[in-house]
Amino acid sequence: MTRIGIIIGSTRPGRNGAAVGQWVHEVAAQRSDAEFEIVDLIDYKLPHLDEIYPPSMGQYQQPHTLAWASKIASFDGFVMVTPEYNHSTSGALKNAIDFLFAEWNNKAVGFVSYGALGGARAVEHLRLVAGELMMADVRAQVALSLFTDFENFSTFKPGDHQRDALTTTLDQVVAWSQALAHLRK
Repeated sequence: MTRIGIIIGSTRPGRNGAAVGQWVHEVAAQRSDAEFEIVDLIDYKLPHLDEIYPPSMGQYQQPHTLAWASKIASFDGFVMVTPEYNHSTSGALKNAIDFLFAEWNNKAVGFVSYGALGGARAVEHLRLVAGELMMADVRAQVALSLFTDFENFSTFKPGDHQRDALTTTLDQVVAWSQALAHLRK
């Protein structure tokens, strides 16, 4: 069975990402074409990148890196839930991505973003990073507006149209994850 990790990319106190990630998981769990699991960065306590060797060498030394690498390696694809901070993704998500290399290769990735402009600029940055990591980023994405999909900028209440956008994103992530399976062997 294809396994998709739903990465909650914010560790900020009072973050909106946990509610968004739960919504993604609730919608995804109704599908029968893949298994979905939430991967919350807050559970991994990754410090600022502290490995001696570049991730492309795969010579991880730190226990937290080894645990993170094992979790990411267990998936065939990902949905990254990202806030937009200062026209980019969160430092926590970028740091977590930067810890690894081969574990990301030849896997599909889709994005669910949130921010004043739907988190679109954060996703644009993540698409560039995904390309360097040999990930196939899917075209569809979910862009949640803090003005229309959240009450008082903090209580998540997505518009009905967002479920359709999420379904399309999940369709593409699962299809591309399956299509890339032969490259991961």
